[in-house]
Amino acid sequence: MIAVDSSSWIAYLAGDRGGDTEAVETALAESQVCLPPVVLTEILSDAKLPKHVRALFQQIPLLAVLEGYWERTGELRAKVLSKGRKAPLADALIAQSCLDHDTPLITRDTDFRSFARVSGLRLL
Repeated sequence: MIAVDSSSWIAYLAGDRGGDTEAVETALAESQVCLPPVVLTEILSDAKLPKHVRALFQQIPLLAVLEGYWERTGELRAKVLSKGRKAPLADALIAQSCLDHDTPLITRDTDFRSFARVSGLRLL
């Protein structure tokens, strides 16, 4: 499975081209896409999202929230912050979901690099 961040979904849906959107397209074609729960929440927060797109996102498998997730997320975010880097809460939640499931993340959001530097997060 391969997780996809909101930044890459938005670019993909807008028809933008790039390494991340090509990776999304490949993952979709190979039925390998999954969503961290926070990404689903971010995508569904768009009031202008067409109903058919909303329905498609609700069919994509979600990464389960495992026991101890909230504590691990706090510890991960603390590591990033201790390095003097930005650590948005939503990004920390997404990163920990991927780490818990040993799932790489497709993203164009450079903030995830800080999480990758302090953990085993794999970015595509």
